[in-house]
Amino acid sequence: MSVRVPLSSGFVNGDVSYWYRATGVPAPGPRLDGDLQADVVIVGAGYTGLWTAYYLKRARPTLRVVVLEQEFAGFGASGRNGGWLTGDLAGAHERYGEGARRLQREMYTSIDEVIQVCQKEGIDADIVKGGVLTVARSTAQATRLRASVSSARAWGIEEPDLRLVNATDHVRVAGATAASWSPHCARIQPAKLAQGLARAVRELGVTIYERTPVTEIAPNRAATPYGTVSAQYVIRATEGFTARLKGLRRQWLPMNSSMIVTEPLPESFWESVGWQGSELLGDMAHYYMYAQRTADDRIAFGGRGRPYMYGSRFDARGHTHDWTVEALWQLLTDFFPAARSSSVAHAWSGVLGVPRDWCSTVHVDPATGLGWAGGYTGHGVTTTNLAGRTLRDLILGEESELTSLPWVGRKVRSWEPEPLRWLGVHAMYRLYRVADHRERSMPRTSALARFADLITGH
Repeated sequence: MSVRVPLSSGFVNGDVSYWYRATGVPAPGPRLDGDLQADVVIVGAGYTGLWTAYYLKRARPTLRVVVLEQEFAGFGASGRNGGWLTGDLAGAHERYGEGARRLQREMYTSIDEVIQVCQKEGIDADIVKGGVLTVARSTAQATRLRASVSSARAWGIEEPDLRLVNATDHVRVAGATAASWSPHCARIQPAKLAQGLARAVRELGVTIYERTPVTEIAPNRAATPYGTVSAQYVIRATEGFTARLKGLRRQWLPMNSSMIVTEPLPESFWESVGWQGSELLGDMAHYYMYAQRTADDRIAFGGRGRPYMYGSRFDARGHTHDWTVEALWQLLTDFFPAARSSSVAHAWSGVLGVPRDWCSTVHVDPATGLGWAGGYTGHGVTTTNLAGRTLRDLILGEESELTSLPWVGRKVRSWEPEPLRWLGVHAMYRLYRVADHRERSMPRTSALARFADLITGH
């Protein structure tokens, strides 16, 4: 490593994620063994699939609901994310129109819904609703931050849902000159939520077949190497893994996101930086970061790293390149110089699904029985809950406030073929990195970043 990163004696790279370290990576359960008939078959046992199964069985206990999973429940982004149960829909008005205000309110509601379900089902996912602080560390970032709050005001987000605060009012980040605050965010332990949901749906009578990769989805059936499940409804809940399915390679781009976690930090550190609660932390850089203080007093710190592999490939086990570990450690210690006395205990990566217009969608076609939800672009911990409740209503044919939200039935064009999408994504993030560097001495957003947004539709 060119930047010396202090690694703990038990450092792990990959092995799914740190979130499974306390309990160990779960052994997959039984696989499908032969053809099967169901009312609803769900492909993917991440948050989307599990929430959908949960709400369907709560609404109609007699439904035969089957979930097919290629590894184990929570293997994908649901067990690897940054643990942000957030309601932020920045930029939603531009993308979703006048219905964005209702969608934003439902996102806020979804945060509390997840918390309530966890309480009801006895899921201990280290949830604390501590809010989220977004910091600006340059004049250009501060200008963008104030503009984002003004934009939110213009489409109906008022205090106390979002407000500007003094940069030293909450967590003290080195170099921060401005900040915003929202109470609508909770810290979670992602794997605990995924495993808890899997237990809850099994107790409701849902069968989850693990070690059962789906090779093809078609009207009324999902095919696997071990048998075919026939059902009235086939729901695709595969997010960043969607590109592996036949005919869907260009549907959603598997964007890589990476994380590191420190060894436990002493109370003196937390006091010195003012991080006394469970606030989540983000920034206004184009090549942005996200962080949480874990329940065991570590910093879990994430960012993009190397965002995309040619041909929509990815490392399913989450191994993270040395360059990415270095970059994340450098940024973490730039934010918190006092953390330099710590070391990195674990590094991992995962993929999230990115639609061509960077907007999530949910849809069920009654004629074919095919449905899906995803494309969360990093906001999936909360949005999956909303998706699960919406899919429930769509599958059951019930018109509701949820089924009239603007993301329902949204049509999105496919990504370009290779090498165009590889060139486009890497050009975008290269421009973002250069723009962040230049903005250290600029009063406004770099034209390079605006150009990157333009060419990729971000």
